Formats: sequence, structure tokens, C-alpha cells
Amino acid sequence: MTAVTPAVSPTESENACGPGMGTDCLPAGLQAPLNRTDAQELARLLKAVADPTRLQLLSLILAGQRLCACDLTEPLGLRQPTVSHHLKILTQAGLLIRDQEGTWAWYSVDTNRLAQLGGLFTGEVAAADRSLPIA
Repeated sequence: MTAVTPAVSPTESENACGPGMGTDCLPAGLQAPLNRTDAQELARLLKAVADPTRLQLLSLILAGQRLCACDLTEPLGLRQPTVSHHLKILTQAGLLIRDQEGTWAWYSVDTNRLAQLGGLFTGEVAAADRSLPIA
């Protein structure tokens, strides 16, 4: 005879939606209503990372800590103007920091901004924290 385990109701630390999730299965960082301006800024940020090339750029720069734009064309197999376009979008979204040294542009990842973005989906961004959407 197999023992039947009684159903356990979820606790505050572990709810039916999973760890880091709000009670209605939305990331806790999205449970507070967004005003239109914040929603538009957040959408712009999410669009910036919703592109495979931009995700590759973020991972390459994060792994290299600080890279010249000229070092990014070969790993991506893209031409310099295309890479520069994607770097500009990531910089405008606040995810990259651009340092101009003579004719060279050097990029590094703003790890605080990246952590804020990740926290949106893990519930580590407080609902009242409206600093995330502002680039």
C-alpha cells in the first residue's frame, strides 16, 4: 500500500507560483501598477534586450569586462555599422557604459542596471522602486 502525502498549502516563502513570484504568478517587481511613462520606458528597456544580437553583445562585453567596439564585429560575424547600431541601443537603454578614448569607443556593462533588470523578474526589485525604467 502506498502512503498518500497530504496536500501542503504554499507558504509566504514558497507559493504555488514558485520562488520570487507574486501571489498572482507575476514577478513581484510587476505587481504594483505602472504609470504610462514608466511602462513605456520599461518596454524600451525590454526591447533593447529582446534582440539576439544585443544579448550576444551583453554577454561578450560582460565576459570581457571592457571591450572596444572594433573587437565585437568578428565574434558576431557582423559589420561595424550594424554592431555600432546595437551598441547605441544598449547604451541608450542604460545597460552599457561607453567611454571614448581618442577614436576608439570602449564599452562595459553597467552591472547595477543589469541587476535591476534581472531583479524585475526575480522579484528582487521592490514594487515601489521606480528607478528601473529610467535610462
